[in-house]
Amino acid sequence: MACIWQTQDQIVKKKIRKLKDMAAAMSSSDLSEFVMVKGNGVKGVSEMGLKSIPREYIQPLEERTMKVVHGETIPIIDMSNGDDGEVQDAICDAAEKWGFFQIINHGVPLHVLENVKDATHRFYEMPPQEKVKFTKQNSVSNHVRYGSSFSPEAEKALEWKDYLSLFYVSEDEAQSTWPPACRDEALEYMKRSEILIKKLLNVLVKKLNVNKIDETNEALFMGSKRINLNYYPICPDHDLTVAIGRHSDVSTLTILLQDDTGGLHVRSPNHRDWIHVPPISGALVINIGDALQVMSNGRYKSIEHRVSANGSKTRVSVPIFVNPRPSDVIGPLTQVLSSGEKAMYKNVLYSDYVKHFFRKSHDGKMTIEYAKIC
Repeated sequence: MACIWQTQDQIVKKKIRKLKDMAAAMSSSDLSEFVMVKGNGVKGVSEMGLKSIPREYIQPLEERTMKVVHGETIPIIDMSNGDDGEVQDAICDAAEKWGFFQIINHGVPLHVLENVKDATHRFYEMPPQEKVKFTKQNSVSNHVRYGSSFSPEAEKALEWKDYLSLFYVSEDEAQSTWPPACRDEALEYMKRSEILIKKLLNVLVKKLNVNKIDETNEALFMGSKRINLNYYPICPDHDLTVAIGRHSDVSTLTILLQDDTGGLHVRSPNHRDWIHVPPISGALVINIGDALQVMSNGRYKSIEHRVSANGSKTRVSVPIFVNPRPSDVIGPLTQVLSSGEKAMYKNVLYSDYVKHFFRKSHDGKMTIEYAKIC
C-alpha cells in the first residue's frame, strides 16, 4: 500500500512540475488560451503551484495599495422588524452616507444561502472541458457566460477572479441554459430574495417621494436581474494583484452573499481610506448601484469598492444585481425634482450605460461621469 501511495504522490508532483514548466514558458497569448479558450480560468493558474503570479496579473502600485481604517465598519441593520420606522430610517441613512450596509434576520433562509455557496464550489470543481461550454465563444445563450477577470480586452492588468454570470430572462430559459451544477440553487436564491428586494426598494423610494413599487414603476427599478457566481482562488504574491479592482456597480441595488474568507473593502465616507466589510454568518451585504444614484439625483450613494486577493484561502461570493431593463431610460425621478431641485444627471438609455461600463477596465467611480450633466 505504501508503494502505491508513493507512486501516486510522485505522479502528482510530476504533474505540478509540468504545470510550472508550462507556466514559466507562457506568453500572454498562451496564458489567455489556457485561462479562457481551454476553460481553466485563473483557478487553473492557481493550481500550478507557482511561487509568483504571471506578470499579466501584476497591478500598478496605486491599484494594489490602500489605507484601511481599522475599528470602523459599515452599518449592520436587523431586518426582523422591517416595518419599524427606525429600521427604515437606518436603511435610508446608510444608503445616503455609506452606500453599503449589512442586514441580518432578512428572511432569506440560511440553507438557501449555504446551498448556493456549495453550488458555486461545485461549478468551479468541474473539469475545464465542462466549464468551457459556457464561455462567450461556446455558450448556447448570450445570457450565460463563464469568464475570468473583468474585461480582459480592455485591461492593462488582469484581476484574480473567475465568474459565471447568469442573466435571468425566464424560468424556462434558465432551466434549459444555466449549468445544471448550480442552476437550481441559483434560481432558489433569486426567488427567495424577491420579497427582501421589494421591501428594501419600497423603503428607499418612499424617501424619494415615490409611494411604492407597483406595476407602473417596478420595471424601472427591478425589471432585470443578474446573478454572478464568483470564485477567487488562492493567490501567490497576493499583494501584487487584486481580485476585483476599484469600481461601483451599475445596478439599482446589489444583494451580496459572501463566504467567511473576507476581502471586500469599501471606500470610506471621507473618500480617501478603505473599510473592510467583515463576513457575518447568515448576513447579506446591500449596496446602492449607479442607477439608483442617478434616479435619486445623488441622494443615495453608489460607493466605490474592491476585493483583495488572498494568499491562503479560496473565496466565493454570489451577488444578485437588481437593474432597470436594458430598454429603460434612467435619470433623476420627477418626484425628486418636483420641489425645484436641479438635476445633476441627464437621461440615458440604461443599455448604453452598461455597455460603457463593460467596455473599459475597472476605474473607480468614473462610469457615473457618463450620466453627469457637465
